[in-house]
Amino acid sequence: MTSDAPTHVFDVDQENFEAEVLQASLKTPILIDFWATWCGPCKTLGPLLEKLATAFNGAFRLAKVDVDKNQQLAAMFGVRSIPTVILVKDGQIVDGFAGALPEGQLREFLSRHVQPAEDAAEEATLAPAETPEQTVERLRHAIAAEPEQPELKLDLALALMQAGQADAAEAELAALPANLATDGRAVRLRSQLDLARALQGAPALGELRQRVQNDATDWAARDLLGVRLLLEGDAAAGLDQFLAILEKARDWNDGQAKKRLLAAFATLDDAELVGKYRRRMASLLF
Repeated sequence: MTSDAPTHVFDVDQENFEAEVLQASLKTPILIDFWATWCGPCKTLGPLLEKLATAFNGAFRLAKVDVDKNQQLAAMFGVRSIPTVILVKDGQIVDGFAGALPEGQLREFLSRHVQPAEDAAEEATLAPAETPEQTVERLRHAIAAEPEQPELKLDLALALMQAGQADAAEAELAALPANLATDGRAVRLRSQLDLARALQGAPALGELRQRVQNDATDWAARDLLGVRLLLEGDAAAGLDQFLAILEKARDWNDGQAKKRLLAAFATLDDAELVGKYRRRMASLLF
C-alpha cells in the first residue's frame, strides 16, 4: 500500500490488530485482505478492494495483512491460500472468500453487509463496475506479465465464464495444474459449465417464460428457464423453477429437478440462499 492511500485503507500487524480490527469493527466493518508480495492474484484483487474502499467512503475499512510478515495472524484466521478476504463486524467474522473475484462479485459481496456512506452513495452507484470482458482483458495482460502464476489462469477461466465464453472457460479449466483443479472455485466452475451445456440450442429467456406461462406443466421449458435464470444472475428465481418441477413431477426425466438443484447449490457462494433452498428441497423429498 502506498503512503498516500486514504485512511480507510491501512496496514495491520500483530501489534495493532486488536485495536484496529477487532475493537474498530464494533463501529465500522473491517474487511481484511490477506496478501503477499509474491502472489499474482493478490496484485489483481488488492487494487479492486482499495477502489471499492474509496467508493464506499468509509462505510467499511480495508485492513491489509502481509502474511509473510504476520504468519500468526494468518494462522489465527485459518488462511490456507491467498488472497483470502474476511469481513469482521461487531468483533465477529461474518463472511469471507478466497481468490481474486471480479469487481461485480466484490460489489455483490459487500452489498450483503455494508452500504456506501450517505455522502458517497451516489458516487458509488454511478462508478461503473468492471465488465466481464474488461476483467478477461485485464487478466490476459496479467498472465502475459506473470506466466508463472497459475492462479491467474483460474481467475481467467472464471472471468471467461462470467463473460459467457463457456468453451474458452472450459479450455482454461482443463489446462490448470492438478493443485488448482481441485480448488473450490474450479469445482464450482465445472458445475456452471455442466449447466451451461444444457442451454446449447435452447430457446431465449422470453420464449421459455411464455411457454411456461402457456403451460405450467411444460417441464422441459421450466427446466431450461431455471437454468437460464440461474446462469444469468437470478439464482432464486432459477431455483424456484426446479422446486416447482420437484413438487409436481419429481420423477420427470429421471429426477432431473433434484440433480439441477444439487448442481446449482455447487455453483452458488451465497450460503444463506443455498441453506434456504436446501431446506425447501428436503421438505419436498422427505
